[in-house]
Amino acid sequence: MKNINAKCKICRREGQRLFLKGERCYTQKCPMVKKKYPSGIHGRRTTRITEYGEELREKQKVKMVYGLREKQFKNYYKKAEKMKGMTTANLSRLLECRLDNVIFRLGFTYSRDQARKFISHGHFLINNRKVNLPSHQVKKGDVIEVKEKSKKNIFFRDIAKKLKSQKTPPWLSLDIKNLKGKVEDSLNEKDIESDINWSKIIEFYSR
Repeated sequence: MKNINAKCKICRREGQRLFLKGERCYTQKCPMVKKKYPSGIHGRRTTRITEYGEELREKQKVKMVYGLREKQFKNYYKKAEKMKGMTTANLSRLLECRLDNVIFRLGFTYSRDQARKFISHGHFLINNRKVNLPSHQVKKGDVIEVKEKSKKNIFFRDIAKKLKSQKTPPWLSLDIKNLKGKVEDSLNEKDIESDINWSKIIEFYSR
């Protein structure tokens, strides 16, 4: 039988909300509200984590956050390695600029997983064109919006309430009234997800 609380245990283990269970993560039902310690006997650790273990754990955490399989994630690493500049910054940019992540960052969905499903169902447009590929890379100047027909959907009518308290990243802008967002600038190092140790992931793949 599938453990429906498995994703919650991952958040508790990492000591932070990874927003893996959608709407539940925004409520008082989220286990991180009352149990900000790892699952188990009072969250106690019985073994010391090795350096390799820390690197592996960080990699697994990021894969869960962005909803990627190992092959997909490794391909992003290889691509980042070949790009100019720091591999850590390149990798984070590639992941943050995925369409599913941008839609989640704009607050149009409660999770990246939900964003992937809605993208696949054709609910979003980029520059007035329907895109159904969650991994699509957005760029500066792109306008992402909920399709006009989809705005009548009860989910998108209700999401406007959440958007009023949405904290939009500085490289994105949000038009709540029209359910529209725009990539205002290229993602730079100061906008990179601070709860992730990108260096450990690079070290893991460099072994």
